[in-house]
Amino acid sequence: MKIEFIPASSVSEAPGAVAVLALEEGVLSFAAEELDQVTGGAVRRAIAASRFKGKPGQTLDLLAAGGIIAGRALIVGGGAAAEFTGEAAESFAAHAYQALKMSGAEQVSLMLPGATADQAAQAAFGARLAAYRFDRYRTKDTEDKKPSVQRFTIVCDDPKAAKKASAMWGALADGVEFTRDLVSEPANILYPEEFAKRVKKLEKLGLEVEILGEKEMKKLGMGSLLGVGQGSRRESQLVVCQWKGAKDKDEQPIAFVGKGVTFDTGGISIKPAGGMEDMKWDMGGAGAVAGLMCALAGRKAKANVIGILGLVENMPDGNAQRPGDIVTSMSGQTIEVINTDAEGRLVLADALWYCQDRFKPKFMVDLATLTGAIIVALGNDMAAVYSTDDTLADNLLAASKAENEGLWRMPLPPAYDKLLDTAAADMKNITGVSGGGSITAALFLKRFVNDVPWAHLDIAGVAWRKGSTNPTVPGGGVGYGVRLLNRLVADNYEG
Repeated sequence: MKIEFIPASSVSEAPGAVAVLALEEGVLSFAAEELDQVTGGAVRRAIAASRFKGKPGQTLDLLAAGGIIAGRALIVGGGAAAEFTGEAAESFAAHAYQALKMSGAEQVSLMLPGATADQAAQAAFGARLAAYRFDRYRTKDTEDKKPSVQRFTIVCDDPKAAKKASAMWGALADGVEFTRDLVSEPANILYPEEFAKRVKKLEKLGLEVEILGEKEMKKLGMGSLLGVGQGSRRESQLVVCQWKGAKDKDEQPIAFVGKGVTFDTGGISIKPAGGMEDMKWDMGGAGAVAGLMCALAGRKAKANVIGILGLVENMPDGNAQRPGDIVTSMSGQTIEVINTDAEGRLVLADALWYCQDRFKPKFMVDLATLTGAIIVALGNDMAAVYSTDDTLADNLLAASKAENEGLWRMPLPPAYDKLLDTAAADMKNITGVSGGGSITAALFLKRFVNDVPWAHLDIAGVAWRKGSTNPTVPGGGVGYGVRLLNRLVADNYEG
């Protein structure tokens, strides 16, 4: 879909379907007033005959209204005028697109007279996210089952300024879409080496990307990560991304680490068959970090940032890791593997240690679809954050609120840490007791951060959706975390 900005003009001359902002309690925007006049009062009559109040997300369709060239006018609620922020513009445009995408309309003109350049740019961002569709493997869709909208025009006061402002939003959309694509791909297509190749292509944006194979990781002593993938025919990978955007290229970086289990059968501790197909998105944490690095490089973020992706496939096989095995991590700490389905923490253990050991970052944030326990605790609208640093946690929570990507802080009680102790090794990978599973998983990771300020985001409930009521979020791969972390960087670590 092509998105462009054009100067404000009369509604009667706007091409295609027309989306017009209406304010709360039937108070019309300037554009809606103009439309009402050229249609002989059709807008007010339609509102009076409906329950439409102009509240956010409400829509009212006017078909073949006299006095305008467009075949239809869509009135979209935008809420109170004083509350029409960039976020409201994003939602407004997304609702407009969702209401029209299957309508047969090929052109949509979004009327935003009076909006700032940033609001117009964020409206374009909302339309783009709303238009995302992962359909590359659907070969038999007829035209009536495909979105019809080909051109989405933002009608605003200063198109040049809006286009300039949209560059940053476009880079962020690139990152979100990159993550959504990765998370949505089936595991026979996106295995560790293919994932790494796709990230390697981001070098065209200015990223430095290294790929470590099993030979290199074995030399580094990454027995924890390598143990997870030893039952797979696919080689495990560690991807190291560097973005050097700060004025001082040697300035201490910030770092993000992602769990990338491209498919998780559970290994020898195999999962039940029902729902196992969903385990293609068990690489959602690595997907989010990859999308973040894409967005930061795309918008030329003024910060030095490291992205580490631990990529493995967890399969049952004659060579697979067994319950009771003891592995030695890169840190030198030994781990008794009680359950091979508690594999994500084993991947992150070596990835986190490698990150802090090599790069000495200001902080590390890891993302992982780590535990089903966090879905029990927080459902599918909130991720959890565990952190050893209050400032980092507060910054993450503020970014979460600003980007509407839910996040809730969880505790790290020292008493729970003792549950990881075992007689056979330095620790075990799962406690074996009921309750607190997400907390003890975080405490396990904490043993590998070596006093670097750290936060762990358990995103098991939010990386994938069966369906969605948010107009900018599709069913399937959500792209959770890219916006949140981009905001974290932009608000606190650039300049």
